[in-house]
Amino acid sequence: MEIGARIKQLRLQRGLTQEELADRCELSKGFISLMERDLTSPSIATLVDVLESLGSDLPQFFRKQKDSKLVFGVDDTAVKLDDALNGSIRWLVPSAQKNSMEPILVELGPGGETQLDDPHEGEEFGYVLSGAVTILIGDRKVKARKDESFYYQPTAQHKLMNTGKVTARVLWVSTPPTF
Repeated sequence: MEIGARIKQLRLQRGLTQEELADRCELSKGFISLMERDLTSPSIATLVDVLESLGSDLPQFFRKQKDSKLVFGVDDTAVKLDDALNGSIRWLVPSAQKNSMEPILVELGPGGETQLDDPHEGEEFGYVLSGAVTILIGDRKVKARKDESFYYQPTAQHKLMNTGKVTARVLWVSTPPTF
């Protein structure tokens, strides 16, 4: 295991510069640089200090990391049929509710609509794959057709509606997860 590369990875994930990490650990920026390039090895006590500054510890740091799955197929998805939608919601990434964003595929039959969602922090993005939808956010109603996308910050009550005569399919990504 390349300790330096893992420390650098953790530092970058936390958005810290080498100098900021050095200040937190009472080390020099030069030592952090050498350590990240595996040109010097920290003592156990120094490694513990560095890891604590990065929000980690020895057991977590040395735990074998399992490669996470990158590609998901139809067998990985979960589908919920919904009468209000006159269609379905398909969760495209397993356990997405634990992540920062949640991509879903929404099928809205004619007359179908999502539940009215209360304002919340985050962002919502959609891409209309087929048909058309009306986005209701607060007092605004805006139509999005096939090959058009929509984006908004959900600062008012909001929902999607299909007022057309054909089924609409929308790739919808929400942060944080709301479905």
